[in-house]
Amino acid sequence: MNQVSQHILAPFTSLRVISVGSLSFPSSLTTTNSNSPPFLLRYFSVRAMASHVVGYPRMGPKRELKFALESFWDGKSSAEDLQNVAADLRSSIWKQMSDAGIKFIPSNTFSCYDQVLDTTAMLGAVPPRYGWNGGEIGFDVYFSMARGNASVPAMEMTKWFDTNYHYIVPELGPEVNFSYASHKAVIEYKEAKALGVDTVPVLVGPVSYLLLSKPAKGVEKSFSVLSLIDKILPVYQEVVAELKAAGATWIQFDEPKLVMDLGAHELQAFTHAYSALEASLSGLNVLIETYFADVPVEAYKTLISLKSVTGFGFDLVRGTKTLDLIKGGFPSGKYLFAGVVDGRNIWANDLASSLGVLHALEGIVGKDKLVVSTSCSLLHTAVDLVNEPKLDKEIKSWLAFAAQKVVEVNALAKALSGQKDEAFFSANAAAQASRKSSPRVTNEAVQQAAAALKGSDHRRATNVSDRLDAQQKKLNLPILPTTTIGSFPQTLELRRVRREYKAKKVSEEDYVEAIKKEINKVVKLQEELDIDVLVHGEPERNDMVEYFGEQLSGFAFTANGWVQSYGSRCVKPPIIYGDVSRPKAMTVFWSSLAQSMSKRPMKGMLTGPVTILNWSFVRNDQPRFETCYQIALAIKDEVEDLEKAGITVIQIDEAALREGLPLRKSEHAFYLNWAVHSFRITNCGKFSCGDFGAYSILDFGERGGWKIHTHMCYSNFNDIIHSIIDMDADVITIENSRSDEKLLSVFREGVKYGAGIGPGVYDIHSPRIPSEEEIADRVEKMLAVLESNILWVNPDCGLKTRKYAEVKPALSNMVAAAKRLRTKFASSQ
Repeated sequence: MNQVSQHILAPFTSLRVISVGSLSFPSSLTTTNSNSPPFLLRYFSVRAMASHVVGYPRMGPKRELKFALESFWDGKSSAEDLQNVAADLRSSIWKQMSDAGIKFIPSNTFSCYDQVLDTTAMLGAVPPRYGWNGGEIGFDVYFSMARGNASVPAMEMTKWFDTNYHYIVPELGPEVNFSYASHKAVIEYKEAKALGVDTVPVLVGPVSYLLLSKPAKGVEKSFSVLSLIDKILPVYQEVVAELKAAGATWIQFDEPKLVMDLGAHELQAFTHAYSALEASLSGLNVLIETYFADVPVEAYKTLISLKSVTGFGFDLVRGTKTLDLIKGGFPSGKYLFAGVVDGRNIWANDLASSLGVLHALEGIVGKDKLVVSTSCSLLHTAVDLVNEPKLDKEIKSWLAFAAQKVVEVNALAKALSGQKDEAFFSANAAAQASRKSSPRVTNEAVQQAAAALKGSDHRRATNVSDRLDAQQKKLNLPILPTTTIGSFPQTLELRRVRREYKAKKVSEEDYVEAIKKEINKVVKLQEELDIDVLVHGEPERNDMVEYFGEQLSGFAFTANGWVQSYGSRCVKPPIIYGDVSRPKAMTVFWSSLAQSMSKRPMKGMLTGPVTILNWSFVRNDQPRFETCYQIALAIKDEVEDLEKAGITVIQIDEAALREGLPLRKSEHAFYLNWAVHSFRITNCGKFSCGDFGAYSILDFGERGGWKIHTHMCYSNFNDIIHSIIDMDADVITIENSRSDEKLLSVFREGVKYGAGIGPGVYDIHSPRIPSEEEIADRVEKMLAVLESNILWVNPDCGLKTRKYAEVKPALSNMVAAAKRLRTKFASSQ
């Protein structure tokens, strides 16, 4: 291993083979041989009944892949260095699962950016703008598709179903020539085999891949991507043939689209695809994996009728109704991969309950055909509890990260095969009982306050047009006002100051002074750029959810509980274990300080309740909406304190509102009702909802004209536009640049929107700097469907992940484009 990868992997390699974190095992199970690895040898010595893991986190326990990627992108290390780090991470994961007793170990789930993008590379479906001329696709083309480059923008990025993971959306059209252009699946299978680990190669299934795609730019929107099925199947056949030749005996196709509401022609595509692949798949065992929700009845019938398939994987955590379908009929002789260990959350499995489910399934499908599995890939959980030595011991006993979930899967499989570890199950039962009875979980006052909200409505006293008039009189903004979404670049020095303050190596006085200097720098920069509505840059914040969670009751935090969001970007979701309340003001000091530095309006920056909920690991012992209402009440208190402090513009980000939308249409209305209500609770405070005391509504503009902004990013909003309108915000800013102005189509179709709106004018997730002309052209396209008096000019999202060398010219061009168009309007009038 070279020096770069040794340095990056140092924390990872010290973990040895497998860790079991806080799980309690009796001493009789542990080895006394000092030369043995530090895990429970005797516990794992006997192969259990068949067990399976759908996928595993890629970043590494301490984000080793992240640092390797960013080092490579910055030109500080070579492609070989990056490949070495990736190979070391893969081998450690395979070894971990093998030593844990997992029989069906996945390969080709590791990715240097995204598994859907990997499939695009495999199929050679590279958009022409990236200049690929054939041959094996390398990092240059691959990362250009993901991140853009100096001359062309990146491909669209959007949420992976209802998770906070983002995938790169394939761009397809009738002229695409598919070819086998990335042999990654075969290379990684052989890599594992050389290490003595026989894996199950995993491919994104052909039908889900097409249904996750979009028509390329210039292609008619009515173009059916499913019409390409016969064009992509030959590439899949080539991949399968190579895998068979390499010795693979099982292959896994992920077809998550089967949990969606599909039409008859879409279901027919599955039948057609797997019938066409049948000859190629001969001699292989084939698993089709579904996850994230119940499989609808018609989809279930289609799935189990596929002749070429050996086993079927189901999410039995989120898809409990699928159990009824299985009980109603499961094909004889087929394998059932039962996803009873939750791949989406970090709570320890209730082993006794899961074992009961498995015993019931055993009676249906037979002992030799039942495989214990995770509900989905563990990509969506944190990696390993062993890296959390400072986590509260009681709370830690309630948790299971990816490494612990692998242990849970094997423990259940062993129990099914008659090797139940009574001590392990007893320790698990004790932890479950502890969580149910712990006094730290429940706060009666919070429960009562949240319960009282259910029959309320929470509407602002004035309509949006009246508010906009009052706010304009107060703020006196120009046409096409400019702003940013909130965060500014987080430099290494800034991160160091926060880290040392947290470790008590820096005094509070020195910390406040350092943050104050950073805020002043950001404010002065925005004034120099002539931005109209300012932000303070959020230098005091580690993450838009974690920062608030740290100041609210009912939250716990990890040191290394990182989860991949996209590319190298990781988040560290807080853990909501109990009832939520706000002990004191969270942002007023910093927002007031920033406002004192400028006469321009300064946005108070808050994260909304739905986003805090969806971007946390949420307690699973009460309905999600009850937890959301509790958070909403806490944010409502903060909004009122900001209003009292004289902050005239308050942004309550709901970046994850669309993300939480259930996958099945029948469940949409219920979710949107409580999610939108939660947002309205936050901004329907003492002043915003009409309780002006001695003041009348006519005093509203003079008293402050509180302008409520919100922000949403990287999702398809067209199907929830009426719920967005119902949120009753004054201004909404939305990602727009990567999705080819897809959002604007909803306004072309006649939806009336009277509030302010800022569809992003450039992509902040790419290092590319857009020109003034490009931004002006994009704004003019917006003006074709939106009134100029409601349009705002802003980037797609916060600038936290960018460098100042990118931010300054990009924002300068953005402001120049807005001014150019203002001049154009003035001359035309």
